[in-house]
Amino acid sequence: MNSKKAVPTPERLMQLSWGYAPPLIIEAAVKHHLFDLLDTAPSTAEELAKRAGVPVRGVKAVCDSLVGLDLLAVKGGRYQVTPESAQFLVSYKPGYHGEFFKHISTQLIPSWLALAEIVRTGKPLVKANSKKAGVKFFSQFVEAIFPLSYAAAKTLGVHLRIPQTKQPVRVLDLAAGSGVWGIALAEQSPLVQITAVDWPPVLAVTEKVARRHGVAKRLTKVPGDLLEVSFGSEHQVAILGHILHSEGRERSRQLLKKTFEALAPGGTIAIMEFLVADDRTGPPTGLIFAVNMIVHTESGNTFSFEEISEWLREAGFLKPRLLKAPGPSPLVLATKP
Repeated sequence: MNSKKAVPTPERLMQLSWGYAPPLIIEAAVKHHLFDLLDTAPSTAEELAKRAGVPVRGVKAVCDSLVGLDLLAVKGGRYQVTPESAQFLVSYKPGYHGEFFKHISTQLIPSWLALAEIVRTGKPLVKANSKKAGVKFFSQFVEAIFPLSYAAAKTLGVHLRIPQTKQPVRVLDLAAGSGVWGIALAEQSPLVQITAVDWPPVLAVTEKVARRHGVAKRLTKVPGDLLEVSFGSEHQVAILGHILHSEGRERSRQLLKKTFEALAPGGTIAIMEFLVADDRTGPPTGLIFAVNMIVHTESGNTFSFEEISEWLREAGFLKPRLLKAPGPSPLVLATKP
């Protein structure tokens, strides 16, 4: 074995310097339907450019980069989708994530460009968790991220035995956004009734998506701020899908206590978050998302399972636990005694 330490090189830093490029490359491919076209027929760059109606130079550069990112393959000079891109980047597939990438250049990167100034001042560029800025931000964004949580929501429903239920199930979907969590459970049983809480313009999107999925007649909308409106009571399930990170520690603790009161005895709270290790050494996605919260909120952050578990116990919940589900992190579940 060579006992000498490896000599550092700048190679990894140079790779990181192009970190903005992959999502923008994917965005360009999505906007020009390259994944859709290649899913129907593998093509040369010339054939693909003609089918897409754009010059071949850009198509070839983008496709070559996607090959390097393992999102396309090339055989005999013809590009083709990989299993990953076929499942998540082809617009007519149920797992399609492409709409999210359409917001990278318009909503996310412009705010991140001010990061150095945000760190200096301690003030976010966009207060996405405030009503004034948040209504516009989320109204434009939530429908695009529906697929990111749909599979996890289905997993939750199966775990809670929603498809087998013989009794009515009241589901409280907090900061509902697209309504993905309540909608997914409602699709699993006609006995599910959804109460969705969010700002009025966002709830208009929730209703539109619920109508598309055939469950709008079982949707009750509660417009307003989470800590101001009534959640009702005797819900069997309460879901906080990607909301604690934008609320910050204090509002999250208040929200969990209020949610506890809204659940029936034996009810389950389900939380989806970008969890980080308790010592904040990883994973990278959760730590990077914490920086995203600095950019977009006044007090938002990412949290560990241990932190959230402590808040849940403080609110009165029992048995904080993890449920493996498709997504960036497992679901955090707890039970009201």
